[in-house]
Formats: sequence, structure tokens, C-alpha cells
Amino acid sequence: MIYTVQQIADLLDAQLVGDPAVEIKAIASIEAAKQGDICFVNSPKYIQQLKETSASAVILKHDLVEISPVASIIVDNPRASYAKLLSVFYPACKYQPGIHASAIVATDATVDPSATIAAKAVIQSGAVIGENTVISEGCVIGKNSIIGRDTQLYANVTVYHDCVIGDECIIHSSTVIGADGFGFEHDKGEWLKIPQVGRAVIGNKVEIGACSVVDRGALNDTVVADGVKLDNHVQIAHNVVVGENTIMSRGVGIAGSTKIGKNCIFGGMTGVKDHIEIADNVIVTAMSLVSKSLTVAGSYSSNTPIDDTRTWRKNSARFRQLDELARRIRQLEKKIEDKS
Repeated sequence: MIYTVQQIADLLDAQLVGDPAVEIKAIASIEAAKQGDICFVNSPKYIQQLKETSASAVILKHDLVEISPVASIIVDNPRASYAKLLSVFYPACKYQPGIHASAIVATDATVDPSATIAAKAVIQSGAVIGENTVISEGCVIGKNSIIGRDTQLYANVTVYHDCVIGDECIIHSSTVIGADGFGFEHDKGEWLKIPQVGRAVIGNKVEIGACSVVDRGALNDTVVADGVKLDNHVQIAHNVVVGENTIMSRGVGIAGSTKIGKNCIFGGMTGVKDHIEIADNVIVTAMSLVSKSLTVAGSYSSNTPIDDTRTWRKNSARFRQLDELARRIRQLEKKIEDKS
């Protein structure tokens, strides 16, 4: 499909500088763009590439317009506008509504006529599948689980019994929703399993990457609120609550009964201890360990080498004193200088 830059500017509700009749056939990166392409520039570090670009148009902020040699669409957030434009040029796949002949659907399950149930999917007793939802090949939807409208489950997603997934969600392949939480009690020389009888409840517009797990609650529900985005290989343990619009990168692990606020950001491979609380608008940088509650918004970091636990605890305590020790050393150095 071909759009003029004026049509694109109108789609993005943006200002256009340049020839409105320029035609755009595709979207490309600033490095690879050629004639007929549109790209975006989100940072001054790409100024040289912008000056030399072969693209026919570029999406950028106002402060870079004078540098641009081509038609320019001015926006506040070029990357967000680029994301919106991608969905225009590369719309989502259209699925044929209906139930594949090889799918197994319980007689008392409810599947909206507009939904798609692909080959080898299993919809168990009492489950509900909403409007325009796609249950891809090999998925299993457990008893009495509810999937909202316009949600897509990619191949081999498993949703255990009594779980809830909201509207407009995307869950990628091999993710598991509602597995038993890790609940055991040591009794008479063996580990006694604690039945996990809560649910996993996923809000609206949530995206969960491949091979991730959201455990069901032990008693209370595990809750992933509206707008949350989880990367691949993320573990949400039992009874965790993740607040609205929080985002977690690859490999994050949240231990049981932790409460996480809204609009938080967790870098890759971060670990969070059980039974703590994290405030709204907290940023935790990659490979950090959160071992206590964070009650004030802000950015937090932690990354020290492994050691035997006793030594590590001593060093960790001293690490927190480094700033004070450095201040005292500067004071001593000044005294020495003054005496000399």
C-alpha cells in the first residue's frame, strides 16, 4: 500500500514540512532506508545518518527539522509514531472465525462465533472465549477459564482452570497462565505440597512474552493489571500483584506475595524478593536484586559478585557505608593538608 506523506501526517495528527505529494511505500531504519521509504530519528546521535539519508521522508522532533534533507513529519515522540505507523503498513493477520475440525471444544464451553479456535486446541468444560479472540494451534484453555474479546494466544499457550484473561491481550507461545505456585511446607522430613486454590487474573491490554509463567494464587488471586507488558521468560509467582502499565524485561523473577505499583520498569534478569512492596513509578536497573520494600519512586540498582553468604552480608552492609567513609577520608585528607 502506498501513502503520501500528507496522508501519513494526517494519520499521526502531525505537522508536515516538505512536499505533501511524496509517496511512501515502506518503513525502514535510518541506516537502511532508500527512496520510497520513511524512517524515524529519535536521538541527536543519528544526525549524521539523517543528513545522508536516502529515505523519502522522516519522522522526527521539531529540533531536527532544519537538518533534515527530506520531507519531515514533526512529532513529540518519533518512536511512538513509528510504532503507530507500523500497524498501518503491516496490519495484523486476519483469521477465519470458527472452530477447526481437529480442535476439541467441550459441549458446555462458550465460544463466540467471531472467535478462532485453531487446530489441536483444547477448550475445556465451562470455558468462555470472547469476540474476535484467536486461540492458536495447540493451546489448552482449562475448565471455567474466561478469555476476553480481541485477545490472541499464540501456539501452545496453556491456561489452567478458573483463570481470567482480559480484552485485547497478546500471549506468546509456550507461556503458562495459572500453574501452581511454589508452595511447600517441610514436615517430618519431606516437603508437603500446599494446594494452590487461587486464580491467575490478567487484565486488559496485557502482553506476555514467550515461555513466561504467571502462577495462580495460593488463596488470593495473582493479579497482572491492565496495560502490563512482560518479556520472554518472566516469572510471576503466586499471590503477586503487578500494577497497571508496569513493564518487565527478559528473565525478571518476582517472588510470591510481592505487591508492585503502577508504571514501574524492571530491567532484564532482575530478581525481586517475596512479601515486599514496591511503590508506583519505580525503575529497577538490569540484574538487580530487590531484597526489601521500595516505598519511594525513583531508580534503583544493585549488582555485586557472588560470595559465601556470611561474607556477602558483611560486605553488603559495608557497601552501604562507602559514601560516609569516603566523606570522612576527604575530611582527614584536608586536615593533613592543613597541618602540612
